[in-house]
Amino acid sequence: MSALVFVEIEEGAVKKSSLEAVSYAAQVDGSAVAIVFGALSDDEASKIGAAGASKILHASDEKLATPNIMAYASAIAEAMEKESSSLLVLAKSSLGDPVSARVAIKTGASLATNVVDLPDTSGGFKVKCSIYTGKAFAMTTLSGDKKILGLKKNAIAIKEDGGSASVETFSPTLNDADFKVKVTSREKATGEILLPEADLVVSGGRGLKGPENWGMIEELAKTIGAATGCSKPVSDMDWRPHHEHVGQTGVKVSPSLYIAVGISGAIQHLAGVNSSKYILVINKDAEAPFFKAADYGVVGDAFEVIPKLTEAIKAQQG
Repeated sequence: MSALVFVEIEEGAVKKSSLEAVSYAAQVDGSAVAIVFGALSDDEASKIGAAGASKILHASDEKLATPNIMAYASAIAEAMEKESSSLLVLAKSSLGDPVSARVAIKTGASLATNVVDLPDTSGGFKVKCSIYTGKAFAMTTLSGDKKILGLKKNAIAIKEDGGSASVETFSPTLNDADFKVKVTSREKATGEILLPEADLVVSGGRGLKGPENWGMIEELAKTIGAATGCSKPVSDMDWRPHHEHVGQTGVKVSPSLYIAVGISGAIQHLAGVNSSKYILVINKDAEAPFFKAADYGVVGDAFEVIPKLTEAIKAQQG
């Protein structure tokens, strides 16, 4: 019996959050089997093995190349039966959430999401989950024979010392009913790196004084490979597009590093970023509330600090 892990592929690459799920499953069960839909290169397969998977079930059917919640859920439920897996692990995501809910119904499994730590099996099966937008935690008991865990991003470090995973062709039963809904087109928000998946985020607030000054934010983001974000007032004033709005009513992020430039730190904004692993605040107002939530802070004028920081990083990069 092995834990099954749903691994998401985006633009040919395994998502970092899915590799975290693989490493998590390997620690929980000692052995992890990954299921992958669509194209899978040898390089990406090696990453899955290094993260802790011993085997990869590769469903390469062309009909499964485009994400399909209903078809994926049916195939994963079938894979759980094939592998005698009583545990399914996957990353919490816009795809993972609806897939996990459907698999839970199909298999009768207990489901917990926003999981942030390894399970406590000393008296049953309990997992620690993040609740109230990261302000608190809940210990959730899963009593079903089958269990599904949706892992919160950045909750577990990715292993890099696993072995090589064998790749096995998996041909799940395809039900026409699962393909009644078809995606006719997809439009992505602009930007090289999108906020929900970003590992690094640079956000700006009203302290930047106007949209004409966003060039330095974009340059810093490009230098470190980060996504760009903004506070709600900035998007409300149309300085930046609304899909960059980070906060309780905007996009909630959980990057490894969140850099807030010229943002005071209203509670609504903090609710959208408090799952970040580290927060760096740059603000000339030493009394800005954001400093209380920051891991690192720089009291200074953003128009002086950001260009110098960018140049220093470029020099370090060579």
